[in-house]
Amino acid sequence: MPRTVTLIRSESLSAVAEYAYAATAPAEARLIFLAGACPLNEDGSTAAIGDYAGQAAKAMENLRTALADAGAELHDVISTRVLVASPRQQDLGTAWQVVRDEFGAHDVPSTLMGVTVLGYEAQLVEIEAVAAVLDS
Repeated sequence: MPRTVTLIRSESLSAVAEYAYAATAPAEARLIFLAGACPLNEDGSTAAIGDYAGQAAKAMENLRTALADAGAELHDVISTRVLVASPRQQDLGTAWQVVRDEFGAHDVPSTLMGVTVLGYEAQLVEIEAVAAVLDS
């Protein structure tokens, strides 16, 4: 199956970033705007309380489910925003590493942000995404 998303790397910007600096999708692509994937269990309880990596993993699991329900997969994601409730760069890095590992070679343009608080009890991580697919 051909890929809809094209990742763009810049020769003019730092190579230290672990993601492409831009991405495109053809005009005929259907865009999917996903709500922030939260680290919630099916019963609505927060998973992996106090564990940044555990919450990032659960949020990625829930992101995969939402993508599948919309007819997409991780390789269809065109950008992400990873929100981490912490002022410590180490905590942001812990959550980011999980997200980065999940995406693998499909290193979409991403923003990693430390925030004061997230919406659910004991929530530490949330992952927003936009995907693009070509319907057959």
